[in-house]
Amino acid sequence: MEDNKKIAALLSGGVDSSVVVHLLCEQGYKPSLFYIKIGMDGADYMDCSAEEDIELATATARKYGLPLEIIDLHREYWDNVAAYAIDKIRKGLTPNPDVMCNKLIKFGCFEQKVGKDFDFTATGHYATTQIRDGKTWLATAKDPLKDQTDFLAQIDALQVSKLMFPIGHLMKQEVRQLAVSAALPSARRKDSQGICFLGKINYNDFVRRFLGEKEGPIIELETGKKVGTHHGYWFHTIGQRKGLGLSGGPWFVIKKDVEANIIYVSHGYGVETQYGNEFRFEDFHFITENPWGDRTSEVDITFKIRHTPEFAKGKLIREDNGYRILSSEKLQGIAPGQFGVIYDEASELCIGSGEITI
Repeated sequence: MEDNKKIAALLSGGVDSSVVVHLLCEQGYKPSLFYIKIGMDGADYMDCSAEEDIELATATARKYGLPLEIIDLHREYWDNVAAYAIDKIRKGLTPNPDVMCNKLIKFGCFEQKVGKDFDFTATGHYATTQIRDGKTWLATAKDPLKDQTDFLAQIDALQVSKLMFPIGHLMKQEVRQLAVSAALPSARRKDSQGICFLGKINYNDFVRRFLGEKEGPIIELETGKKVGTHHGYWFHTIGQRKGLGLSGGPWFVIKKDVEANIIYVSHGYGVETQYGNEFRFEDFHFITENPWGDRTSEVDITFKIRHTPEFAKGKLIREDNGYRILSSEKLQGIAPGQFGVIYDEASELCIGSGEITI
């Protein structure tokens, strides 16, 4: 890569993106820095203080003598990602706002407004890219605990070809050490949690703000006995264990009756309905292309149905109206609405993803 490449770097105020800036500058680049602002100021259901993030991002920019621009995409975020999340939750599904945020906001709206003027956009995601036969593929990170390819699995070929992931070949511990030795302002900052990068948002408050509350029964699956009351099926996801407020646990959410506002629970992981070894996809999306071609009806793959370091083994089977996964082992808590993410057999390349349907 020649040094005259124009690079946009996305800063969040966290340690990962700060180390990205450090590494790019060490390699002789002078990236332009951007902070994407999404939280609405003064919204009562969000504690989304972007001030600290912006302060740290500004301090990092100043340290390296680079320009930092704040790009306000909160309107686009609420029209696209928040609307998507609430729509799915209302239907009783389990959405993944992070996946849609990357697809539509970080690498969608940002690209259309700003990124288009740059050769590459660099981010602090734990992922890598590989070029094979002249095509760019999304590939997994060195650190399996931090790998974020499942959150990137809805981006497209053009997006992945313009992305740089400078920390993807490092372990999280190495990133922290680099930040400390370079005396970066965010070196000791904790990793952020919460929906996408909405800051310190509380999921239940977010959902309550849009969907309110509606009491309904919690019923034990095996006996049909009412064991408690919930405040709306939309606060609960399949496989959930905490936050049910029931005694004599553990209890797991097994299924939801959206029409009747009923949550069904059971004591055990041992419940057969908790498990399945296959599921279908709605609108399966290949990131770069289908590496197996349309001729293949069944291929060995690895996959994830939630954000975990482990990959499950299985087969991707092509059917007339889409794709389905047949898993080698029983899967616990398959949640419709979540994204199933497909990798090659060696778990190196992230091939694509689709929304899970049962």
